[in-house]
Amino acid sequence: MIPTILEVTRLPTPILRRAAEAGKIRLISWADTNSKAPFADREWILRNVPGVNALAVIVPTAVDAEILDAAGPSLKGVSTMSVGYDHIDAKAVRERGLRIGNTPQVLDSAVADLTISLTLSITRRLFESERVVRAGKWQTTPWNPLAFIGPSLEGKTIGFFGFGGIAQTTAARLLSFKPGRIVYTTSKPRTVDLASPAFRVLAEDDYIQLHHKAHGKLPVPMDNVPDRLELARVSDVVIVLAVLNESTHHAVDAEFLDAMKPTAYVVNVARGPHVDTGALVDALRQEKIAGAALDVLEGEPNIPADHPLLAADIADRVVVLPHIASATSEARHAMADICATNALGMVGLGEMISEL
Repeated sequence: MIPTILEVTRLPTPILRRAAEAGKIRLISWADTNSKAPFADREWILRNVPGVNALAVIVPTAVDAEILDAAGPSLKGVSTMSVGYDHIDAKAVRERGLRIGNTPQVLDSAVADLTISLTLSITRRLFESERVVRAGKWQTTPWNPLAFIGPSLEGKTIGFFGFGGIAQTTAARLLSFKPGRIVYTTSKPRTVDLASPAFRVLAEDDYIQLHHKAHGKLPVPMDNVPDRLELARVSDVVIVLAVLNESTHHAVDAEFLDAMKPTAYVVNVARGPHVDTGALVDALRQEKIAGAALDVLEGEPNIPADHPLLAADIADRVVVLPHIASATSEARHAMADICATNALGMVGLGEMISEL
């Protein structure tokens, strides 16, 4: 009997459909319902999941014990088109002896590029100034020496909450802006060691390699700051790129924001729940920090127009994007390829590329 894979959206890859056309799998896909919704709702999943052997899912798909139990003993694993897997109840998956596949590394460059774009958008007040032009107010806001000025990244301390592959890719790209120092907080204290697998991304960067070979040191100091509040105190920009779990949930809370400089910025390109929304709104209103740039929010995508972070009184100090950090065609297609290949590997058709 051929294995069955359930696909909750049309993944931008031909891999699963080709396998189905070749008679290697049976594919149950939300895309074949002709629904205008971009991905399957929970009811459709629960109706169609019994007896399937693998799930191919995306971030909006919550995979919990109810869905796993509905699938039954035939289920081998869950493959997600993402690096993060907080939408999957990993404990429930492990308890049932199932596998989890994800899609690391192929989106690192895309996310790093957007992280830097977000950082510049808030520090250089890009959206604020663009709104002036769009509203027809340029003539009443003419050029002057202090109009729309913001800080340069040169000489600044850039702090990373989380320092995995994406954060290291971002840090390497940021070197061209000549920061004074890079600091980072990780789950376990680690000093930068280019020979360590934990710092593989830094070690593979051409500029860092050449500089280290020529001078015996990194282009700028990169220091581990284990205490998150110390990271908050010393950073001019805090970039959140950590894995979301119980220990990192609301890591950027009122205490963290109180510790930051009033001239500092928060940039979150990881997961919305890393940041306490209410505390961030309060910090912006009370001018405890200079601004925030966010690609993710708590409760996304259910963000109404009257969401507190979209309020008019703080609009000039907040940038919010709809979770698009990995949205390059190259990254998304590569992620889909890995997701599909992982799903096939779960049912015995080849090897998984990435397994947690």
